[in-house]
Amino acid sequence: MATVTVNGGQPVHFVDYGGDGPPVVLLHSFLMDIDMWEPQVEAFGAEYRLIAIDERGQGGTPADADFDYWDVARDVVGVMDHLGVERAAVVGTSQGGFIGLRMALLAPERVTSLAVLGTSAEPEAEGTAAVYRQLIGAWLQTGPEPLVDGVATFCLGDYEASSWKAKWRGVTGEQFQRIMTTLISRDSVLERVGEITAPVLVLHGSADSEYPIARAESLVAALPNAEPLVTIVNGAHFLSLSHAAEINPHLKEFLAAHAAGK
Repeated sequence: MATVTVNGGQPVHFVDYGGDGPPVVLLHSFLMDIDMWEPQVEAFGAEYRLIAIDERGQGGTPADADFDYWDVARDVVGVMDHLGVERAAVVGTSQGGFIGLRMALLAPERVTSLAVLGTSAEPEAEGTAAVYRQLIGAWLQTGPEPLVDGVATFCLGDYEASSWKAKWRGVTGEQFQRIMTTLISRDSVLERVGEITAPVLVLHGSADSEYPIARAESLVAALPNAEPLVTIVNGAHFLSLSHAAEINPHLKEFLAAHAAGK
């Protein structure tokens, strides 16, 4: 693990697993960190140079000021620059997908291919945003303890999440407010994803508690070079972790075909 300063002074914590295969950048979900990708490191880490990044305000990467996902996309490109990685495949779940889509728009020459799971190109629905604002208030007022069980069920379904709940108990109200505000206030990129010419794989869980399958269908329809939508039956919102056994074969097939680029 290492930390590098990029993008005008932003420290970013990451782990470069090394290897001689094509580089693949891994971008985690909201409230998560690089440990989310342990199933993928185990499944195909020997075949690729996996680079997992802690996004602003999560894991070992601080967020000392307000930011948006375009900023985080620039952070990731900065880490690639630091590592001398000219081009990479990008895999992102939920929030990681927000960032991956913006990377492909911001620096298309750096992204050979993109796989997104349980994500959306659209802004947060106002009703959901209102619920999240209430969650911010509760986290600020009571702390995380009364809330972590519900967050785990919402994001991970029946997955055994005790280790993640332990991490969430250390998230301060200020930290939670900052990262959640970024999520709530994100802009839409659905109108722009037609500019993304790299191959894209979209995977979505049928039991996703955050985004209906229609979000994934809209994204696939708007992308000019999308693979057919992969629906994981009973898949939860953070399905790259909760349903790793089901999604890993799809990721392996997609990366084998597209990670190295043309």
